[in-house]
Formats: sequence, C-alpha cells, structure tokens
Amino acid sequence: MTAPPLAPPKRRGRRAHQPTTAERPAGPCRVCVYIRRSTDDEHQPFSLDAQRAALEKYVASQPGWTIVAEYEDDASGATTHRPGLRKALHAAKAGLYDVLLVYRLDRFSRSVADLLDLINILEASSVRFSSATEPVDTGGPFGRMMLQLLAVFAEFERNIIIDRVKSGMTAKASKGKWAGGTRPYGYLVNPDHRLVPHPDEAPILRDIFRLYTRDRVGTRAIATILNERGVPNRTGKKWSGHTINRILDNPAYVGDIAYRDVYVPDAHDPLIDRDTFQRAQDIAAARGDVQTQRAMSDSDYYLTGLLTCPRCGQRYIGTSANGRTRRYRYYTCFTRTRYGKHATCDAPRLPADDLDNAILTALHDFYTTAEPVLTAMIERAHAQRASTTDDRSAEATAVAHQITTTETAIDRYHTAFENGTMDDATAGPRIRELRQRLAQLHARHAELAAGLAAQPAPPAPATIALIRDYLTTVMASGSDTERKAAIETLIAEVQLTDQGVVPVFKIPTDTTMPPPETDGGTSGVPPVRTMVRSVGRQGLEP
Repeated sequence: MTAPPLAPPKRRGRRAHQPTTAERPAGPCRVCVYIRRSTDDEHQPFSLDAQRAALEKYVASQPGWTIVAEYEDDASGATTHRPGLRKALHAAKAGLYDVLLVYRLDRFSRSVADLLDLINILEASSVRFSSATEPVDTGGPFGRMMLQLLAVFAEFERNIIIDRVKSGMTAKASKGKWAGGTRPYGYLVNPDHRLVPHPDEAPILRDIFRLYTRDRVGTRAIATILNERGVPNRTGKKWSGHTINRILDNPAYVGDIAYRDVYVPDAHDPLIDRDTFQRAQDIAAARGDVQTQRAMSDSDYYLTGLLTCPRCGQRYIGTSANGRTRRYRYYTCFTRTRYGKHATCDAPRLPADDLDNAILTALHDFYTTAEPVLTAMIERAHAQRASTTDDRSAEATAVAHQITTTETAIDRYHTAFENGTMDDATAGPRIRELRQRLAQLHARHAELAAGLAAQPAPPAPATIALIRDYLTTVMASGSDTERKAAIETLIAEVQLTDQGVVPVFKIPTDTTMPPPETDGGTSGVPPVRTMVRSVGRQGLEP
C-alpha cells in the first residue's frame, strides 16, 4: 500500500477541482447534483442558487458530463434523514445516474461516520461521489483517501456548532433549569424548562425506590415486576435492569440538577428524600449493580467503546464466561447483555482474544507499510487547511469592510437628522434596518474569527514515524493498559460488516504517544481518520 510522497497543491483560495485522467470516466457520464442549505448558512456563500450555478459551471467543464437529476435539502448536515438526500440515494440504487456531485463535502454530510455509510451505499450501486471544489472523487484511490481526510474538517466545523449548543445548555443548568435532552422518568418539563412531577409516573418512580431500598428487590427483578404489571417505561418499551440502575443513580430525583460541571441542589421538587437516595447508592455499591460500568473500564478489553452492533446500534462491551479450564473473554452486544433471553438482538459474541490481536496487528502493519501514503495525506491536509484559512480570512476581511461601511451609513443618517435635512419618518426606519444588518455582520465576523482561532492543525509528518516506533515497542513488551491506551489513541472506531472487521484509524495531531500506565493520552486531540481494508472474520465467529 506504499506510494511515493505527493507534493501539496500550489494554490490559494477555492477553485473547482480538476480530476486526473485516471479519475474521469470514459464516454458520457450522467450526473446527479445534490445541494443543501442549512439553517446556520444564512450569511454564508452557500445558498442553493449559488451552489447550483457553481455545479452547472463545473459540469460544463467536464467532457461528456450531463446533469440528469437534481435534489436539494434545506436542513442540517448532522443527520441523513433529509428528503432530497433519500431521493438521491433511491435514484442511485435504481441506476439513474453515474456520479453524485456536490459543491463541497460538508454539503453532503458533516459526520465522518454518516459520510462513510453514504459512500458505501453509492459504491454498492456503482455510483461515484465527487466534489466540485475539493480533490474528492471516489473514482480514484487518492480521491477516496482525501474524502475521509476532508470529512474530518467538515465534522470539526459541526462540532463548533455543537459546542455553542452545549454552552447554552450549561447556562440553563446553572439557573436550575433542565438543560435539555431526555427528561427523567417521573418528571415533565414545564414551559419554563423546569422539572415538575409527572402525575402518572411519579408514583411508579417512588415504587421503584421502595422495592429496591425497603424490600431489597434486585434491579432485574424490579424490571420484571413492572413489565408483568404492564407498566411501560418512558419510551413505551419494556423495562430492563440497566434502566432501573440509571434511575437509582440519578440525582434529579432528590431535586438536584447535574449537567457536565454544573451542579445545582434543590432546583425543583424532589420525588425521593435524600436519605432514601443515599440508601440506594449504598445498596448498589454493596451489590455491585454497576457491573456494566466496571466491564466497560476493564483494561483487558482493548476495544471497549469502539465496537457498535450492526443489528441494533448498541455498543459491544466486555463479558466473560468460565469454561472447565479457563475464562473465555468476549465482546457482547449491550442489548443482548442487558435483556438476556428477552433480548431482541441476536448478534453473535466475538472472541475478545482473537479480535484484540487482529486489530493490534492491523494497526501495527498499517503504520509500518503506509508511511509514504500517510505523509502525502498529511501534506494535503496542511494545504487544505491553508486554503480554508484563506477563504475564511478573505470573508472576514470583506465582512469587516461591510461593518465599517454600515457604521458610516448610520452616522450619516444621524447627521442628516440632526442637521434637519432629513425627518425622523425617513431616517428612523433606515437606521433600524442598518443596525439590524450591523448586528448580523458582527455576529458573522465573530463566527469567522472563532473558526480561524479553533481550526485544527493536521499532524506533522514526523508523527507517523513516532507512532510506528511506539507501536513496535507496545506490541513487543507492552502491558494490557499500554496496549489499550495505544488503541484508544490511534483507532476511532471498529466497524463490523458482513465482509469483515474494519478498523478506522486516527492520527493524533500532537507528537507525543501516551506514556506507559496512563489514561492513554486521549485529551480531545482532533484526529485525522483513515480506513484500511477489512480484517477477515476468520477465527472471530463464536
């Protein structure tokens, strides 16, 4: 998988990507264009008309390309539940076009995981994916690598938006209000965003604590009792021991609000007194009812948190079973673990020893054989970051100029009114319009400044050699804790498919590997992700 290093492109600003001859299809090519405008794009140059015009111009520049379909959405790129996108995928499956073309990668998806799923759907229908402004074309191997690399930056921009939402939720919590998300069972959220007792659920909630603390009934037994009574949980489904555990550990029931680093006592009416709540915590600690949490933190399960069940979407967790002569380690779907014989998911258990060794070997082999390709990707990432910085800087300069022009216009209207050359009926409405426009410009300028300041730096090429040497040492003599730390640092996820197990690697942007016997050094460093070929399922079936 080695290849000679590629020099970064010498360009500034954004311009249409020109595919190589190898990437261009031979003969006529049917093109479907997909355009999207999100609610956060109001002041960005990505309007539907602007995207449509740019895509039409790009298609006209490609020999043999013809637009045969167009789909659009006015929705966030954080989800794939978009009408236009679903229609485009159905058309692909029907064989109605050869290439799906977008203006920019983040117009298609802002999530790396969603993007990979969508590309797999297109490739299964023999449809290529291409971007008009980025070096992305799945018809060529380099284009496929760049697709994943650029997707990281699209996801990062989305994460900035998420951080703003979290800030708003933190502000709510600090005032004793419900920050958002799923309400606790037993409560309703009133219009003032405060928790109030649910007339039907509150008595059941108190029964749960009574059964656990007074009658000493176990969590699974409580779930069985509620299910036999025909009492649904908050979502209308059956109860499980895991759900009961979460209720017993939720401080909302004593009237407290806990969100991230914010803790506000006595924020709303309690459903349980503090003595009963503490008694529940003591019983849980004595019984070991936090078994699932313990299993998820065991250092001898390297892939905890990285495996997702392809059938039900829940995480795989570490489990074990005792044989006649030894203990057998497995990764088991959380749904299967939680509900036991009543589970609706029948995903097979995966032998942990075989899977751990296969992933570690694939990780080491990848960094040993792919160094030239990774170095080329990093150089491209630096060039892409410079291009994005240029675009944002240019827009920030233009917005700053508009701010100055708008402020000058406001001053002129004020001067005309004060000098008596313009009456209030004329000057007033115009000044209000300009002030509204000025507020929008200031908000956009602040957003651009934040984006420039927070833009992640790609890793240095020297990082690849450092990782390779580190993995060699860990493979030879590392402890379970060190090997788990290496996997947590260098693997974003492990995908389970019918064809095999696919690790998705990430390259840390710092130049230090986690030291021995530490938490793994995963301190929120933005990764560059890449995928490798499947690790076969041989030896992984139970």
